[in-house]
Amino acid sequence: MRLQKNTLLALYSVLEFAFDPSRHISASEIAHKYDVSPHHLAKVLSELARSGYVESVRGVGGGYRFAANARRVTLMDIILLFEDFAPAGADRREPGESTPVGQALASVMHEIDEIAKATLSTITLATMLQWIERNRQVRPARRPAARSASRGKSGEATEEAA
Repeated sequence: MRLQKNTLLALYSVLEFAFDPSRHISASEIAHKYDVSPHHLAKVLSELARSGYVESVRGVGGGYRFAANARRVTLMDIILLFEDFAPAGADRREPGESTPVGQALASVMHEIDEIAKATLSTITLATMLQWIERNRQVRPARRPAARSASRGKSGEATEEAA
């Protein structure tokens, strides 16, 4: 399953808001963090606000904030705002799809998609926040160590941290 850019932006944004539901975050702050156009992101945030997942506050100190329950909202809830999972129409069939091999592959791909949808329907934003926090603790941001080459006993170049 491949998600559209808008869907990914919605997931990134809603998770950013859910980290601290009381904090208002500007669209430009999120756009900068994820290197996207603030104008493009504003369209995504508008849909999230219309759906009740975020709240928009105008003016000084304004921005967007999380307005839902992170324990109840699933990844699939957000994804369904932006993705259409309707089966492809007959007009979009590939030539090999009508063969036994094509039908078998289509069946397997459909099953994989159904498993992915079922999984995404069970993962809440609260669970994602726990995973993100756990990954932050396990893998702190690394700074590239400066390396210098030196010669070891065998005369081969070795890497040493400076």
